[in-house]
Amino acid sequence: MSLERDLRDLARDVAIDAGDLAQRRRAEGVRVAASKSTMADIVTEADREVEALIRARLAEERPDDGFLGEESGTASGTSGVTWVVDPIDGTVNYASGMPSYAVSIAAVRGGETLATWEALAGVVRAPALGETYLAARGDGARVETESGSDALRVATDFPAGTLLATGFGYDPRTHQGDIDTVRRVMPIARDVRRIGAAAIDLSYVAAGRLDGYFERGLNPWDLAAGALLVEEAGGSVRELPEDGFGRRMTIAGHAPLVDRIADRILDGAAS
Repeated sequence: MSLERDLRDLARDVAIDAGDLAQRRRAEGVRVAASKSTMADIVTEADREVEALIRARLAEERPDDGFLGEESGTASGTSGVTWVVDPIDGTVNYASGMPSYAVSIAAVRGGETLATWEALAGVVRAPALGETYLAARGDGARVETESGSDALRVATDFPAGTLLATGFGYDPRTHQGDIDTVRRVMPIARDVRRIGAAAIDLSYVAAGRLDGYFERGLNPWDLAAGALLVEEAGGSVRELPEDGFGRRMTIAGHAPLVDRIADRILDGAAS
């Protein structure tokens, strides 16, 4: 078995256990531990506990690997492989009792950004939805549910117009710019969704449920696993330069659609 498949299978096992823990803590009642960038950007006690479980399990199986986690920071390794982890992507959904949250685990080689790493494996586990999205570089992407496993392919035909997803940052100063971006993209959209968890947005693009996705300000752990899912499902992920708040734009979908979205965003920014 290849390294990429081994890493994917390990990430799958750990993500399922981590998702089970998140679900148990959700049932017991969520406690907000702190806020991060703003008061709306929360972290729960479960975020920290779930990341600790993931970190411990990965260290037990692969002690020489590095680690980049949303809650516990960075640790260097000697193997060349780094795990990029979001223990609960969609924490606001999670805290509010909505099922659109996920555990995201990716293994990468190289740098600490989409532009500088090579993603080797990625798993997005949505425990409340009963879905596990998996990808290994060069081996395709699939989704596992109770009813079985299905290969993932991005949508390539949009006869009724594109169904897109986006998100907004927590900083109120950025909201007008995000709304302006949606306005620029809307002429090529049938409709727009706001799910609130980038890992799920990207998984849905890989599955062809969404035609495309665009959002500014994603962190490495938000997109590491999901971006590989999209690429292994035949799609493309592109980043645009930072805005005035230092936020890069991430766009995912079928490559020609990604370029159309990027053109509308860039043309509007230049006008």
